[in-house]
Amino acid sequence: MELMELKEETVSQETVYEGIIVNIRQDKARLTDGRITGREVIEHPGGVAVFALDEEERVILVRQFRYPVGEVVLELPAGKLEKGEDPRDSGLRELEEETGLRPGTFLSMGCSFSSPGILEERIHLFFAKDLVQGPSHPDDGEFLEIVRVPYTELMDMVRRGEIHDSKTLAGILKASLLMEKPL
Repeated sequence: MELMELKEETVSQETVYEGIIVNIRQDKARLTDGRITGREVIEHPGGVAVFALDEEERVILVRQFRYPVGEVVLELPAGKLEKGEDPRDSGLRELEEETGLRPGTFLSMGCSFSSPGILEERIHLFFAKDLVQGPSHPDDGEFLEIVRVPYTELMDMVRRGEIHDSKTLAGILKASLLMEKPL
């Protein structure tokens, strides 16, 4: 089976909004068949999410109110990459800031696109274990609660549709595969 070459070429870009975390562009792109079309792109520096498993096989999650969806969300410890920051360093920093945990084992599980139709954000996923507890120090204005959920219960929560955050779902999937058959 021959695969079609799927590529779009950027013809022009115009930044229409510059924000604190995101910028928005309106681009023109040439399609595979030569036609020109509009594309809206949200630029974001990317982020990290950490699946942390303690010695009792509990997954460390955080509960926090997420203003854009107007709900309290249960999610993996996560955060935004700082400009030029290595994703591994960011993952270690975010895990310690939000939970006070420092891992003895910290493995990359690749990355996930949040919403690749409009958003260029990549979330780098990590697996942490052999955890040592220290003090947490969330960012100013960040209010969250740490929740430890047994791994089997977390999988049941996923099956029941109780976990809605996409980076958390991607991290759980990748970690469950890693736990079944280590890399």
